[in-house]
Amino acid sequence: MPTTRIGNACQSVHVTNTLGRLRRRYASTRLLEQDLADEPFTQFRAWLHDAVTAGLSEPNAMVLATATADGTPSARHVLLKELDSEGFVFFTNHESRKVSEIHENPRVSLCFPWFPMERQVVACGTAAPVSREESRAYWVTRPRESQIGAWASAQSAVIDSRADLEASAAAVAAKYPHDLPLPDFWGGYRVVPDTVEFWQGGPGRLHDRLRYRRAGAGLPDDQTDAWTIERLAP
Repeated sequence: MPTTRIGNACQSVHVTNTLGRLRRRYASTRLLEQDLADEPFTQFRAWLHDAVTAGLSEPNAMVLATATADGTPSARHVLLKELDSEGFVFFTNHESRKVSEIHENPRVSLCFPWFPMERQVVACGTAAPVSREESRAYWVTRPRESQIGAWASAQSAVIDSRADLEASAAAVAAKYPHDLPLPDFWGGYRVVPDTVEFWQGGPGRLHDRLRYRRAGAGLPDDQTDAWTIERLAP
């Protein structure tokens, strides 16, 4: 019988049976074509507003999936910090694993898992750095402790101990007793989507999946901003 260790306790669990019984009945209202905005960013703002109003924890958290040039994938949660008519913006260390992979392969995917609302949004597109001015404009809005953390952490690098990390943060705080400048190794990336899919859970697993696809997506000579809306089978 498999066992699962939780904290200091060891509980016997029938893993297969337990997972097979984990099931949720979706009962939300439908998502229909006539209810959508003409383009995905307006629709996303409406759903994000709903998520914030509903009190969801970290409603701007999104899974960012990247891959190396040879296709080795990785994923992690990051926070959406800006949204404009071009795409979704997050900020990070330029020397992190995610950025290294973006430089090798700029094709990425984002996923917003709003489970309590029986909703999910998935965007696929291309990531590129934002301007230094845009990064600086966001940097000055960050709390001081977050700025210190950005300076102190060699993100994704192997370190010896937690104590070393805390010592690095203390050294940064001592070096910059007032304002901290924007690090050269830190800034934003904008994901410009080719597709944005809105998923609404439905009864009997007959979910609604409506996808915005940029007209000419996949055709590099077509730079149109027009969007086609498609319904996908659940």
